Amino acid sequence: MRTVLAALAPLALLLACGAAPARTAAPGCTMVEQGFGAAGAVPIRVERVASGLEVPWGLAFLPGGDVLVTERPGRVRLIRGGRLEPQPVATVEIAPGGEGGLLGIAADPRFAENRRFYLYATVEASGAPANQVTRWRLSADGRAATREKVLLDGIPAARYHDGGRIRFGPDGMLYVGTGDGGHPDRARDAASPSGKLLRITPDGAPAPGNPRPDSAVLLSGLRNLEAFDWLDARTLILADHGPSGERSRTGQDEVTVARAGDDLGWPAVSGCDAEPGTVAPILSFRAAAPPGGGSVYRGSAVPQWKGSFLFGTLRSRHLHRVVLDGRGLRAHEVYLEGDPPAGLGRIREVVEGPDGALWLTTSNCDGRGTCPAERDVVVRLVGG
Repeated sequence: MRTVLAALAPLALLLACGAAPARTAAPGCTMVEQGFGAAGAVPIRVERVASGLEVPWGLAFLPGGDVLVTERPGRVRLIRGGRLEPQPVATVEIAPGGEGGLLGIAADPRFAENRRFYLYATVEASGAPANQVTRWRLSADGRAATREKVLLDGIPAARYHDGGRIRFGPDGMLYVGTGDGGHPDRARDAASPSGKLLRITPDGAPAPGNPRPDSAVLLSGLRNLEAFDWLDARTLILADHGPSGERSRTGQDEVTVARAGDDLGWPAVSGCDAEPGTVAPILSFRAAAPPGGGSVYRGSAVPQWKGSFLFGTLRSRHLHRVVLDGRGLRAHEVYLEGDPPAGLGRIREVVEGPDGALWLTTSNCDGRGTCPAERDVVVRLVGG
């Protein structure tokens, strides 16, 4: 079986910003010294799908048009026929406080046959918080769900940096983005799941073809991963959080092209710095963004965006578009900047829907934004 890990064909020029001598600027990495980039030139229109939500963190699209939405306080909600159903599909008892909670969600690639979906949540375990990946089954009417199995347990949790994004890859394996949990050195510790991109089977075992057969670790040296997708079946692109005071560094959120076994260097290096054995980013920002979710856009609702990597930002409150070509970063630009109504505020999830539109969720009611009267929303973006 061909997998994302099998003989990863390098995009040689895209990856030209790889390792450089320690603490030097990596060639091919663009550092944005002021602001975040030029205003986006492609006309777009924002369409409200649902409002009245509380920190909607992830979206899962189901056959037939239903959408499952996670709310960080512990609820799985259902959007049906363009309307948010009032009762949760499921509730998860989460550990209190911090950035954790009910986070990522992913529908099984064979959902039409098995009605399974997967959740990433911060729960109480033996009196302490831990992050956990579980598998669930949705009822035939789509209005209730039961938990089947814990796939991953004991992912260290903390008030900050819990990761949480989960997605199925082109190979049918489940990919899990984790944070360093406030302990940066764990990110490069092969024995720890913290600060990693993990790759597991739908039953929770380390996926065949991982760099180490007995380990779920695919990528290491990450700080707090919420945004990743595939440029093709063999190449990943991701946006990771930079430092917020560690070793007197701030900002430096990163967009990186990576492959199986890569070490992205956190906490030894950040931003456009690199050292031997690490992969440097193609784009970084001096100011703190930091990234929410992200996706490579392949849809038709905004044809000018096709092939671009788009990710939401939290503190800087905008949608960021990254344009790549065979030589690396070609351009990048900013959309929907600012708080409502001019912009969307804190953008958490960014994912393409089966309708070809780009779907977003907001996190304005997470205690760090300005929570509007309509609360947090789910929107879709189409051409203007």
